[in-house]
Amino acid sequence: MSNKRKCHTPEQIVRKLGHADRLLGEGNTATDVCRELGITEQTYYRWRNQYGGMKADDAKRLKELEKQNATLKRLLAEAELEKAALKELAEGNF
Repeated sequence: MSNKRKCHTPEQIVRKLGHADRLLGEGNTATDVCRELGITEQTYYRWRNQYGGMKADDAKRLKELEKQNATLKRLLAEAELEKAALKELAEGNF
C-alpha cells in the first residue's frame, strides 16, 4: 500500500460522501464503504465532520473562503510587522 497522499477537491469529497451514504443505506459497514471509496475510516469521519450535509458548491466556496482567510491573515501579520518596525525607527531605537 502506498503512503502517497491524494488530494481530493471539495466537490470530489462531497460526491464520495454521497456515494458513501448510498452504500451505508444498502447495509454496508463503514469499513466496507471506506474500502470501496479507497480512503481510511479516519479520513471518512474527518470528511463527514467537515463536509457532511454540504452540497458541492458549498464545499467549493468554503475552501475558497479558507484560502482567502489565510491570505488576509498573512497580509495582516506582514502589516503589523512593518508597523512595529516603523514605530521603532520613529522612536530612534534602531
